[in-house]
Amino acid sequence: MPYACDWAGIGDGGRITRMSQQPEQTSLSFAPSPAPAPGSASGILPADQPASKGSGHTPQRIPRWLVRAELFLRVLLRMYIGMAICYAPWSRMFWDQNPLFMYFPALGNFAAHGAVRGLVSGLGLLNLWIAFQDALRHRDG
Repeated sequence: MPYACDWAGIGDGGRITRMSQQPEQTSLSFAPSPAPAPGSASGILPADQPASKGSGHTPQRIPRWLVRAELFLRVLLRMYIGMAICYAPWSRMFWDQNPLFMYFPALGNFAAHGAVRGLVSGLGLLNLWIAFQDALRHRDG
């Protein structure tokens, strides 16, 4: 039988041995090579050295539309999170009937203070401010 395998019984601790035709998992035919020196013939340049004109390697540029799409999505996500954080402390369903606050009454009493609600809303406003600053800073001049 070409694919016979040597199985140990379940009572032997569930030990399974390899099949007779299964190849080795590691191969010793390739010796590990050391990393090439910076700037060597491998074509890899260190980050602090720009590519020279004669090297034939031109840096990849990210398309403008992709940069704009990423900026739009980042600003949109920050605005959404900021509005949700601003609204959450004043929502009766989310803040007053929160299961976490009901399970820990001391935390619920602390969260019911107006200053705590205002602090959380302030964090939401800060997130909105960061979103607007990001959108205004990256627009075309």
